Amino acid sequence: MRLSRYFMPTLREAPADAQIVSHRLMLRAGLIRQEAAGIYAWLPLGLKVLKKIEQVVREEMNRAGAVEILMPTLQLADLWRESGRYDDYGEEMLRIKDRHERDLLYGPTAEEVVTDIFRSYVKSYKDLPMNLYNIQWKFRDERRPRFGVMRGREFLMKDAYSFDIDEAAARRSYNRMFLAYLNVYARLGLKAIPVKADPGPIGGDMSHEFMILAETGESEVFAHRDLVEMGAPGPDIDWFGDLEAEVSRRTSLYAASDEMHDAARFEAMPEGKRMTARGIEVGHIFYFGEKYSAPMGAKVTGPDGKDVNVQMGSYGVGVSRLAGAIIEASHDDAGIIWPASVAPFGAAVLNLRVGDAGCDEVCEQAYRALTDAGIDPLYDDRDDRPGAKFAATDLVGIPWQLIVGPKGVADGVVELKRRATGERQSLPLDAALKAIVNG
Repeated sequence: MRLSRYFMPTLREAPADAQIVSHRLMLRAGLIRQEAAGIYAWLPLGLKVLKKIEQVVREEMNRAGAVEILMPTLQLADLWRESGRYDDYGEEMLRIKDRHERDLLYGPTAEEVVTDIFRSYVKSYKDLPMNLYNIQWKFRDERRPRFGVMRGREFLMKDAYSFDIDEAAARRSYNRMFLAYLNVYARLGLKAIPVKADPGPIGGDMSHEFMILAETGESEVFAHRDLVEMGAPGPDIDWFGDLEAEVSRRTSLYAASDEMHDAARFEAMPEGKRMTARGIEVGHIFYFGEKYSAPMGAKVTGPDGKDVNVQMGSYGVGVSRLAGAIIEASHDDAGIIWPASVAPFGAAVLNLRVGDAGCDEVCEQAYRALTDAGIDPLYDDRDDRPGAKFAATDLVGIPWQLIVGPKGVADGVVELKRRATGERQSLPLDAALKAIVNG
């Protein structure tokens, strides 16, 4: 993409009401624009990042055996009345009447809709296990929306729902999602810690939140250092085999946010293994048994010929929230530092002397080569000051900058800058292109 033909409305200063780093940088870098309190338009750069995060989530859900559907944003109130949640949900639910005076709502979550879909088609235990997921916009009418996309009213969420014949099978589904989530965050360049979450009245140990570590995190995290340093399981595990040992290797080590922290257990660990950090919640997985299947009649015929209520779990990832969380975990004074997996462009080509025949020729050559290699470059072909180009490119966080100026062209080199480290090298063009392509 040529920047002279692109829409990238960067700002010199963020609005005064932007309180946290991600909100300020998303506004300044032209990723989002506020339309109303807690409601944002996603501008071209932001949309590219959002779609890349969404695709990583989708690929890991598919790998773990989940099946994608798309549920509506507007839901029938009658389904929520069946589950008993319509009157209990409170003022966060946006309630609507259509022209026929039917009660609708803008979905804050989708347990009722997915349970209705399941009960309409699945009748036998032989069709289980089943996990249906949906990447869709949700709405919760927060009393005080703040922190940009970290706590907005409208947000993009991946929500998955598992259906199983009994609790043992439900645990296997839970374990698949537990490990798939770790792979998602690792691919996004994040260090994620699964911490025990409050299971509510259901009890048991099948509820975890995933916290990514960031200095600006909203919660304090207490964890065993070995868990923090443990890598993601990777894609090559047997997703439908026995994953209990792989999950237990992690859940046997202490990890809790301040809400669930057990100081005595934490202090009982060797001092060198205790670690505290700030964290941001970016995902929650939860087993809730028959909470929806029983009141809504979601049954299957079991192997003994008797009908049983299915056991269900839900698994949420805040896709739009992740865009802000990644920035909170990866930025510097100059701007955003995107991991390559979600960067809006793979590299920036900066022409420091537009109109100079040598600079123009080298930039065009670099732009074509990077495009052909699938890098998706952004070519800054504007007639602007070099300092302005450097500042804008650092601000939006593109991983590589290939800088072309008259002196370098005369010497047969270009300058290559890695955004994450600030490292600069003068290299022949072919060598610089190879470095970008090889990462």
